[in-house]
Amino acid sequence: MNPATGASAVLRVGEDGEGLAACVHCGLCLPACPTFEVLREENDSPRGRIYLMRLLVEGRIPALGAFSRHVDRCLGCRACEAVCPAGVRFGMLLERAREDRRRWAGSSPLSRLMLWGLSGGRASRVVYALLRFLRRTGMAAAGASLPGRMGVAFAMLAATAPGARLPEPSGTESSGKLQSYALLEGCVMGGLFREVHTATRLVLSACGYVEHAAPGQGCCGALHAHSGFGAGARKLARRNIDAFERSGAGWLVVNSAGCGAAMKEYPEWLAESPAWRERAKRLASATRDFAELVADAHVRPEAELSLRLAYDAPCHLVYGLGAADAPMRALSLIPGVQVERLPSADRCCGGAGLYALLQPDLAERVLAPKLEEIRSGDYDAVTTGNPGCIMQIGAGLRRARLRVPVAHPAEVLARAYAPPGPPSMAAPKLGPGRP
Repeated sequence: MNPATGASAVLRVGEDGEGLAACVHCGLCLPACPTFEVLREENDSPRGRIYLMRLLVEGRIPALGAFSRHVDRCLGCRACEAVCPAGVRFGMLLERAREDRRRWAGSSPLSRLMLWGLSGGRASRVVYALLRFLRRTGMAAAGASLPGRMGVAFAMLAATAPGARLPEPSGTESSGKLQSYALLEGCVMGGLFREVHTATRLVLSACGYVEHAAPGQGCCGALHAHSGFGAGARKLARRNIDAFERSGAGWLVVNSAGCGAAMKEYPEWLAESPAWRERAKRLASATRDFAELVADAHVRPEAELSLRLAYDAPCHLVYGLGAADAPMRALSLIPGVQVERLPSADRCCGGAGLYALLQPDLAERVLAPKLEEIRSGDYDAVTTGNPGCIMQIGAGLRRARLRVPVAHPAEVLARAYAPPGPPSMAAPKLGPGRP
């Protein structure tokens, strides 16, 4: 550990192929990076940030200043990983860099406050009750036109209201498939998107899946990991592994792409304990986005919805879960629905967890091209499967005075499916185990 710079073994220089030394500095990542596209600054590209990480580890720059500034500007979308010929796992390096930075340079009071209020415990129950009150009374919608960060925050809250005003379903079709799943309730999803959980359960039931309860689960830890609070993220990961093992479910289902991608990373988070790493691997292998299960069930509803939808793929569904097409495949099962992928569907919207509130101006610039695509597309609604994306795109549309609703795919699917169908097959269990 280098107390002069703030570098530690958390951010290591590639003893294995996963570290900083794996980067060959070819620059193929630059066109894929949303912040480089907007700012045209080398240090705001993956290659530039890796160079800064190397300088930190080598003791040539401090953790404050340029290092913190450019690392904080990263969205963590991981688009660079898809084009990297050397297989650099930039998302993992970013989390380690932020953990080092926070350890030595601290973190912003705003990020600490948001984590405390949003990610679980008694405080969160009070915060989410207050946020739902502001949403229900129309105060969030009224505040969306305020300037600056406050207006962005109100607009994002208003965007969490139940999504598109869609036609009601008129019929159902039975399923011949039965598998067990446990649903991640999460923190933001459980606090502000309860309707999405209800819709998810209805759709999975209609497709023949049966839910197992997983008491004791909590926040997935993604917000902590992205903000440099690695110890907190690992504590939450262990808690969730315990809870979902006890459930005995075949699948761990998520309807938040960011949560699913985080849970796929649990083996890396817990790598220092071989026993926990093995348990995390089992959980990661059983983690699926809900749309994957729906698409694979091939249960076509009888209800017809005449809708033209724009689909935007959350970054973590693309680069974390590798299931970018699953929501489109699921939505295409609905008669009458036309789903079109936005041209920028593989580009970050600028939400990125807490990013839109911590870097509102840059997040707005990243979002701008996507809003223009929606403006020119004449869509009935936009659909995307991550709470941060729903809030970011919904807030941007509201502040641009574009009257296009944003809905989670589960909300659209729930309008076409009705309750359940009969049984048949079981998935493998996660399996118990204690370190």
